[in-house]
Amino acid sequence: MSQAKPVRTLNPEVARKIAAGEVIDRPNAIIRELMDNSIDAGASSITVEISAGGIDKIRIIDDGSGMTQEDLQNCARPHATSKIESEIDLMNLSTLGFRGEALASIAAVARLSIQSGGYKMRASITEDHIIEAVTPIKGTIVQSEGLFENFPARRQFLKRPATEGIMCRNTFIEKALARPDIAFRFVTDGETKLDLPAGQSIKERFVMANNYSEGPELFYEFSQSSGGENPEWSFTVVIGEPAVSRTNKKEIFIYANGRRIQEYSLVQAVEYGGQGFFPNGTYPVAAVFVQVRPDLIDFNIHPAKREARFSDISALHHGLSSSIRTFFHQYTYSNFKEDKPADEEREQEFNFTPEIPNTNSESPVTASEPVYEKHISYKTSETKTEALSDFRSKYFGIKSSGLSGNGGAAGNRSSTANYSTTRNLAEQALAAAAGSGGKENEAASALSSETQKIRYIGPCLGTFLLAEKNNSLYIIDQHAAHERILFDRLMSSQGNAPRQPLLIPYKIKTESKTQDNQLEKLKAELNRIGFETEHSSDGLWEIKTIPDRWTGTEYDLRTLLFVKQVEPKEIIRSIAAMTACKAAVKDGYVLDDITATRLVEQAFTLEDPHCPHGRPIYTVISRDKLFELVKRT
Repeated sequence: MSQAKPVRTLNPEVARKIAAGEVIDRPNAIIRELMDNSIDAGASSITVEISAGGIDKIRIIDDGSGMTQEDLQNCARPHATSKIESEIDLMNLSTLGFRGEALASIAAVARLSIQSGGYKMRASITEDHIIEAVTPIKGTIVQSEGLFENFPARRQFLKRPATEGIMCRNTFIEKALARPDIAFRFVTDGETKLDLPAGQSIKERFVMANNYSEGPELFYEFSQSSGGENPEWSFTVVIGEPAVSRTNKKEIFIYANGRRIQEYSLVQAVEYGGQGFFPNGTYPVAAVFVQVRPDLIDFNIHPAKREARFSDISALHHGLSSSIRTFFHQYTYSNFKEDKPADEEREQEFNFTPEIPNTNSESPVTASEPVYEKHISYKTSETKTEALSDFRSKYFGIKSSGLSGNGGAAGNRSSTANYSTTRNLAEQALAAAAGSGGKENEAASALSSETQKIRYIGPCLGTFLLAEKNNSLYIIDQHAAHERILFDRLMSSQGNAPRQPLLIPYKIKTESKTQDNQLEKLKAELNRIGFETEHSSDGLWEIKTIPDRWTGTEYDLRTLLFVKQVEPKEIIRSIAAMTACKAAVKDGYVLDDITATRLVEQAFTLEDPHCPHGRPIYTVISRDKLFELVKRT
């Protein structure tokens, strides 16, 4: 007999525990599965109660359609479900639950009881669907007790009840976010922690459920679809303005057909959409609720349904990033087209219907115009003024790093080379922006009457320029202002940007029909910015020219197009941003009064008062605010 152990069939009890471990690994997994069932049952109110972090007890009460005695008799058996009947149904899922393993898995690792109608069922590893008559109720009450008490090896890996309770709360919030039409209540050890009423807007639910310190007035909501009578996809975005930012991407939530999923490309689309509006190293706070036609998405690829496979995500990626970018462009223009101090009463109105560019007019999927559902029209009361003032202080605040360095030493530099180079750079950019070809009188005449009211005061700390306008003091970052002027100049001329032919063309072999279609859609835009492409019959794409400022490789271009899915204009934007940053005046460069005055004047004519990387060009302090700071009445 061989010393190797023979193959045996596991006994049913061990097999059930192994299968349960794929679905139920901790208390929050029970909440995830049972809340899905309550939502699928059409509940209008769902209450989740936990004790000891859900380890001792989890109880979920809903007012949904309920279960019959026959349903209770079969519900906790392996793969018992009312959601699907055949494999064809897996390609057209309209429910959150569908596999039929949740209740069986819970019964394998805990004591499960379900009460619905006039009956109650108990099931566990030692009890098999014991049915008893009880007082009839509306909806369903599902209870799990003693998680892993019959499985000590797994119970020892649970965290402390307080930590498990936090995970349960996060799962509860995750499920509640996508359904503002349903009332949700979360109770921990007898104390109500969250009570979310039905009938909220998706924005109100998002802010309230996550308990953000920033108020709902700093968040916006808008929608877009792929168009047509039966759109392939649509989405609603809730996103905070640039004052609401985080240092990581953890608070970018992606939902597909009501489920929260991990989808890198859509998180990336949100990041790209906000690029240039958020300071370096920060990301938006946002939630994207996508609805995809069921036959174009597959959720049956992950035990916890955390991932999904899209038939073609490129059009959705483009639509999402474009709509967010358009929104922030309109938002920035609306907020900063008039320079008003933070503490001055002002009226804001948002009613945007910006046009989303379509990269391929022949494509069967045409992006419709997004509808921005947030329409604000208010005059700032004391509360609103405080919120807006807080926003402006955050949005226009100067980082401490901007004041560090060799401010004093730099201010004393008198190198003729540095001074001459800096002056030439600034004058060239300002002259070009004014269309003067370097002539001071023409540059001055091109300035609006509004900018003539500006009074340049002088340099400060080797980095900032001080100016007075509209009874307020402006502190201008000379590098950020110059960088933006250079950037705008580069971007406005990109259609005629110089390009250089390649002795050996880039050769890109597409790996799928999807990539082939994607390049076909992007061909015109790529040609416009300098990447002249040609498609041969064997599926090979040749890039014959590149933009003059392009410093990447063939691999870099392939990565940007197919891995990171960066749009062509974003490629050239990143090149222009890098070029402008390197050419702009630096911290400590000394500008003469004429050049500094022109730089200040041009800063106030910019449509977007931020550098290409999202940093504000200036901060403003009103006269009244200065009086307040020095205790002057």
